[in-house]
Amino acid sequence: MVLNYLANIGRFVPEITLIVTMVGLIFVEATYGDEEKGSSKGYLYATAYLGLLFTLVKLIGSLGDAPIAIYSNSLVIDPFSTMIKIIMVIGTAACIHLSRRSSDVYENLKGEFAIIAVGVLIGGMLLASANNMLTLYIGIETLSILSYVLASLKKNDDRSSEAGLKYALFGGISAGIMLFGMSHIFGVTGTIQFAGMLDKLKDLDTVQIAILMPSFLMFFAGIGYKIACVPFHMWAPDVYEGSPLPVTTFFSIVPKMAGMAVLLRVTMVFFSGDQNVLQMSWIATLSVVAALTMTVGNVSAIGQRSVKRMLAFSSISHAGMMMMGVLCISEIGTRAIVFYGITYLFMTLVAFYITSFVQDAYGNDHFERFNGLIHKHPLMAIFMLITMFSLSGLPPLSGFIAKFNIFSALIDKNYYVLAIIAGLNSVVALYYYLKIVKLMVFKDPESDEKIKGFGFTNQLVITALTVPVVMLGIFWDQVLVMANGAKIFIVQ
Repeated sequence: MVLNYLANIGRFVPEITLIVTMVGLIFVEATYGDEEKGSSKGYLYATAYLGLLFTLVKLIGSLGDAPIAIYSNSLVIDPFSTMIKIIMVIGTAACIHLSRRSSDVYENLKGEFAIIAVGVLIGGMLLASANNMLTLYIGIETLSILSYVLASLKKNDDRSSEAGLKYALFGGISAGIMLFGMSHIFGVTGTIQFAGMLDKLKDLDTVQIAILMPSFLMFFAGIGYKIACVPFHMWAPDVYEGSPLPVTTFFSIVPKMAGMAVLLRVTMVFFSGDQNVLQMSWIATLSVVAALTMTVGNVSAIGQRSVKRMLAFSSISHAGMMMMGVLCISEIGTRAIVFYGITYLFMTLVAFYITSFVQDAYGNDHFERFNGLIHKHPLMAIFMLITMFSLSGLPPLSGFIAKFNIFSALIDKNYYVLAIIAGLNSVVALYYYLKIVKLMVFKDPESDEKIKGFGFTNQLVITALTVPVVMLGIFWDQVLVMANGAKIFIVQ
């Protein structure tokens, strides 16, 4: 047993590296005095970047490894979970850099942001590999509890405190509902292991199925809360708006991708077999929730005055789009979600990076602050324009290919109505994305003063993040080959 656990450590190196990095960051942060600015703590950020870089290299190097279940089948290390982890690690590194450059995070709390962000990432990576109910719950709580702290990071801002409180209240309620559903699932199947539960699901009587149907719906509440899908989305706009902008960026990527990963794994493990009443109820629920999530997110985004709040509703609609790939329960759907996650990562980062520096310059992120941006910072305006077009799904950008793959997966399963709903929602999204484009290009700037945040280093980072938004739309076939290998390993 001991030798088996020691052998498992070799496949758990990325998570162990992050734990060591987090502990190291705590010690490095303790060496600085209160008078030192957070953005100037070079050793702290060097420690964070090195830890994340080593984790990223290790994850990329393990993409070709054979899938394996470790620690008594509580975790699964497979190409799918590895790809999702890569997305989350890149997103975390980019958000830590943004927090260092942004004035929306207090100087004395910039170090804390890096420490807590790595902690949330650890929870997200546990979720991506979770293969039993206990590990899944530990992953969700690790991710959630630290996220509550991040949301209320601006202690002197009432909106940030409100954001943290709302996040904690909604999180506690959804976690309680999920645990209640889990207890019923355990009561019927007699195990917390996904593999053991899968065997039990094959021989259920009518009464047991009647118990499991609402139990899985309650279980879905905890996952739906993390990806901010309808009706568990009510916290997202207020929390995203009240949180510091680097935190909002982080929430849009790491918790959402972790939740999407566990939702897809649960669906593929439990409902990919022969058609039955339990499977049909799950698919029907996901279909309705996905359609409502896209529609509510896009319609609500239309009337927003804050770009950050608009992007929050936009992220809700993108969660609905990715859910379309989940309910297909196929390798095509899995591939579409992985590719969508990669493109969504870079599109979200570019949009929030530019919005962050505009907010730092003007004190708020209202649409009017983007007036005439192309006259003052043409390169940044062009990058924002490209990102808005890509988010709306216009060719030949990566957002178009991402949505095309989702449509392809839907049509392959004959979900024509959902494909039509998704197409109509893309048209609605185009309206509010083009609103920013219109202001940047056709309106006169409010002042001739340059935005200080658009210095050489930051423009270089934004350029590096924009390149994949374009290139993934041109060389998408090579990326799809990699995404096609990101298959989910189901322990039998």
